[in-house]
Amino acid sequence: MKKFFLSASLLTAAVVVVVSCSKTKDVTPADEISADVKAKVQALGFGLGTLEKHEDGYQVEGDIILTEEFLNRGIPAGTILRAGNEEQYRTTNLVNAGTGRVITLSVDPKLGSTYVSACDEVVRRYNAEGLRLTFQRVSSNGNIVFVNAGGNFLASAGFPTSSGNPYNQVKVNSRQLNGQPLNTIASVLAHEVGHCIGFRHTDYMDRSYSCGGAYSNEGASSVGAILIPGTPSGPDANSWMLACIGSGMNRPFNTNDKTALAYLYK
Repeated sequence: MKKFFLSASLLTAAVVVVVSCSKTKDVTPADEISADVKAKVQALGFGLGTLEKHEDGYQVEGDIILTEEFLNRGIPAGTILRAGNEEQYRTTNLVNAGTGRVITLSVDPKLGSTYVSACDEVVRRYNAEGLRLTFQRVSSNGNIVFVNAGGNFLASAGFPTSSGNPYNQVKVNSRQLNGQPLNTIASVLAHEVGHCIGFRHTDYMDRSYSCGGAYSNEGASSVGAILIPGTPSGPDANSWMLACIGSGMNRPFNTNDKTALAYLYK
C-alpha cells in the first residue's frame, strides 16, 4: 500500500508517495503468515519486508497483490531470473495479446469525474505506443476496474492470471489522491495498470532510489525478476514503474519504458 510521506530538506518540503501499511481488521502481518506462503513469495522473487495478507491475496512491495493462483503457479520451467539494478522487469505471467487485444477500463462512480478524465489519459498514453494491447474506457464492468477503497494507502493492483488475462482491479484511495493534478493521478493509475499487465517496479532492488530512506531490496537477491532486454543497467529516474512518485509529479512513459512496453506487447 502507499501513503503520502512528508520529506523536508533545507530548501523545500516535498510530499512523496512511499509504500507503507497500517494494520486493520482485514490485514494479517508477516509474522502471522505461514512459512509455506513465505517460501512461495520468496521463490517468485519478492521480499518479505512489506508482506501482509489481505482479503484478495498477499501484498508485497507496497502496492502489489499476489493472489493464491499466482503464488501456487510458481515459476515456469526454464525461466531465467536474476537480481537487478535499475532495468525494467516483468513478472512470470503476462497478458495474452495474440495478434491484438482490447483491454477495457472502467471507473467506479464513487471516484468521480476527475478519475474518469485520468483514466482517459491512461488510455491515451498506452494507445500512443501502438501496442498489440489497445486500451478503451467503458462505462462499467471493464477488464480492469478502478474502485474506490478506504484505508491508509494510495493504490494497489495485482499481476496477470495464468490464463493470460490482466489483473482485474485497481484499488484507489481517493482521500489520498484527491487534490493532486490530473497528470499525477493518471501517472499513478498508469503505474497500477502496468502491474496488471505484468510489470514490476523499476527500482524493486532498492526502493530508496525513488522513495528515499535507507536501502531496501523488495526482492530476493538470489532470484530477482525477469529482465526485459534493451532496458538500461543504470538508474532510470523517470520510469513510470518506479515505486514512489512525488506530489504533483507527472510520469509519462520515458524512452526506456517505451522499449519495455514494445518488447512485451508490440
